[in-house]
Amino acid sequence: MSAALDIRRPAHEGQAAGIGLWVFIGVASTLFALFLTAYAMRMDEAPDWTTLAMPWQLWLSSGWLIAGSVLLQRAAKQPPPAAQHLLLAGGACAIAFVLTQLWAWQSLADARVSLTGNPAASFFYVLTALHGLHVLGGLVGWSVAVHQSTSWRIALVARYWHFLLAVWGVLFAALGWLTPGVVAFICGRG
Repeated sequence: MSAALDIRRPAHEGQAAGIGLWVFIGVASTLFALFLTAYAMRMDEAPDWTTLAMPWQLWLSSGWLIAGSVLLQRAAKQPPPAAQHLLLAGGACAIAFVLTQLWAWQSLADARVSLTGNPAASFFYVLTALHGLHVLGGLVGWSVAVHQSTSWRIALVARYWHFLLAVWGVLFAALGWLTPGVVAFICGRG
C-alpha cells in the first residue's frame, strides 16, 4: 500500500508548486499585457491625454526590486539554513519597494495628480497598484518560505521575484517613455 502511495507522489516535492507558479506567471503576464494594450489604445485615442512626469521615487523603488531579486537568487543557490539571512534581506527589499511606491503616489498627490481627470494618471495608479498587489502576494509566499525554509520554496520565491522585476521593467518603461507619438509610430501612423 505504501509503495502505491509513493508512485503517485511527484518526483520532486516542489514540482507541482513549480508548475502552478508557471501557470500563474502566464496568467498574470496576460493580465499585464492586456492592461498595457488598453493603456496604449487609450493613449492613441485620447485628446485629453497629458503625459505624467514620473516621480523620482520610481527609480529608487526599481533599485529595491533589483536588489531583492538578486538577494533571493543568491538565497536560492544556498542550502536553507545558510539562505535565511539572504531570504530575509530580499523580503526587506520587497517591503521597501512597496513603501517607496506609496511614497511616489504621495509625491504625485502632493503635485495634485489625481486618479481622475487625466487618463495617464488613472493608468499610472491602476498599473502600479496592480503590480503592488502582486508584490504583496509574493510577500505571502516569501513569509511561508521564511517559516518553512526548503530549497524548492526559496527557488520559487526567487523565480516569482524575477517575474515581478521583469513586469516592473516593462511597466516602468511604458509609463515613462511610451508617448502618443511612439504609439502612433508603432501603429504605422507616425
